[in-house]
Amino acid sequence: MRIIGGMAARRSLKAPKGFAVRPTPDLVRQAVFNSLGPKVHGAGVLELFGGTGALCLESLSRGARHAVCVELSRRHAHGIRENFEALELPGHSLSVWVKDVFSALPALVARGDRFDLIFADPPFGDKNVGQRSRSDSQKLLDDSNLPKLLNPDGLFVLGHAKRDRLEFPSAWEEVKCLRHGDSIMTFLSAQPLQLIGQPNSGKP
Repeated sequence: MRIIGGMAARRSLKAPKGFAVRPTPDLVRQAVFNSLGPKVHGAGVLELFGGTGALCLESLSRGARHAVCVELSRRHAHGIRENFEALELPGHSLSVWVKDVFSALPALVARGDRFDLIFADPPFGDKNVGQRSRSDSQKLLDDSNLPKLLNPDGLFVLGHAKRDRLEFPSAWEEVKCLRHGDSIMTFLSAQPLQLIGQPNSGKP
């Protein structure tokens, strides 16, 4: 694994051994960031299910202002911090939360945080023909806290498996979809009604 672009381009990332983490492949990240283009520069970024932290670290390499990375495993969170230090990215630009994602979301809302980009590429869900998805990707879509964390012109980039057929609640509007093998990265914006009454952008 490596950083694709920006100040740390071509620098390697260490990934935990075994199958506990499924890093977003380089080609998929490249396609995502090519699509985002200049939107990354100066952005406040949130990455959920951090794993290696590849998506938030890629964002910081490309000029994001600040990133928050949420990862439940202390060992994996330590690896994210090690990758950050090895890449020599600007100090204090990354916060790593060792916390369950679905506990972190209301805590971030309570702090008044808002982000320009939210990334999540959680473990793939099972094939769900004939039944509603029970994957973490679907749970994120169903969580009412998540749209409150996105700035009005922000994007939520969600990874999921092709076999995992998601239902998109009315809070979200699909903007774009990138497919690579069994992996799909869906770009979503929050519907305006979900943002009424929310505070202006705060520090992530």
